[in-house]
Amino acid sequence: MTESPNIVRIAALIGDPARAGMLLALMRGQALTASELAHEAGVALSTASGHLAQLEAGGLIAARKSGRHKYFALAGEGAAGVIEALMGFAGEAGPKRAPGPRDPALRVARVCYNHLAGSKGVQLYDSLLARGFVVAAQGGLALSAKGREFAEGFGVTPEALDGGRPPQCRECLDWSMRRSHLGGRVGRAFLTAIEGKGWARRKPGSRVIAFSPEGARAFGLAFPAAKGDESLDLHRDGG
Repeated sequence: MTESPNIVRIAALIGDPARAGMLLALMRGQALTASELAHEAGVALSTASGHLAQLEAGGLIAARKSGRHKYFALAGEGAAGVIEALMGFAGEAGPKRAPGPRDPALRVARVCYNHLAGSKGVQLYDSLLARGFVVAAQGGLALSAKGREFAEGFGVTPEALDGGRPPQCRECLDWSMRRSHLGGRVGRAFLTAIEGKGWARRKPGSRVIAFSPEGARAFGLAFPAAKGDESLDLHRDGG
């Protein structure tokens, strides 16, 4: 057998229903306690602790302490990308586990770990690409000089763009649109700036990002969709 990464171990970790529920809860981008994750997964705290230990050992989540409390979060953009891609594949391969009234809102705008996903996330990314603000670079994608100027004018701080992890720009396959949206530090920074402007807010207990009518209009002006892009028009929320 040729040498290759051990995908079986990771697949087995994600494949358990309780662990999958925990990972999906962490896709909201918030760090959660073991008790909160036990509630999300519908299991006892003692059972949740065992699952969390396995996920941490597998590199899918990371733990940190704050005072007397211990919080868990996804290990990074890589882990979030795997889960988002699996959601896309599962959506194509079979029926959804929990269809419901929240689905349309999730398709319009949601948080994917810490950046904007859904039709608005795709629109943001496509708009930046079309204007040459995000360009191909060695090892992936990066902001161009004019892209950095646009970002800083939009309210993104230089500190949010420079250094550290994750990569500056990263493509992330959007499970509902089947196209890419923008992850990495730049994706995170734009979502933070959008929320800071009051254009949108996160719906508590959900991945939904709700745009106000005024915010949706302002977003459309800042990140105009390409003409004739019907796939974005079909998912627009009336803004």
